[in-house]
Amino acid sequence: MKHWAVLAALIAPAAAAAQAPPAGSTEPFVVEYYYKVRWGYADEFIRLFKKNHYPVLKRQMELGHIQTITAEAPRFHGTEDGRWDYRVTLVWKNAAAPHEPFPEAELKRLFPDQETFRREEQHRFEILAAHWDLPVVTVDLTRP
Repeated sequence: MKHWAVLAALIAPAAAAAQAPPAGSTEPFVVEYYYKVRWGYADEFIRLFKKNHYPVLKRQMELGHIQTITAEAPRFHGTEDGRWDYRVTLVWKNAAAPHEPFPEAELKRLFPDQETFRREEQHRFEILAAHWDLPVVTVDLTRP
C-alpha cells in the first residue's frame, strides 16, 4: 500500500467520526496524531518519523495543504493505558486537505530509494503499540 494511502486510511475513520466542517469549508481542520511506541523503540520511531514522514508533511505545507506542524512528547510518563510518546498536531487548510492524494512523483523525488523508504515506513508502524488520530475543535470559553 502506498505511504500516503496508509496515512489516508488511518485519518479517514477518525475524521468521519468528528464534527468536520461542511464540505468545501475554508475553515482550518486540526488533527492530533498520537503515537504510543513499544517500550525501548521511542528513539528509533522518532528518527524514522523525522527521516521519512516529516519531509512528506513539510512538502504538504509547501503545497499549501498544511498550515502548521508541531510535535510534542510528554515530559514525564503517565499510566500505561493513557500513555503516548509523541503527539503531532497538523493544522490542515480544510477538512478535505488530509484526503487529497500526495503526488507519487513527489514521493519518488523526496525518496529516490523507494524500497528503503517503504521498508523503513513499514518498520515505523511495526514498532508502534498504538496510534490514533483525533480531530479537534477550538472551544471558545468567552462565549456563553
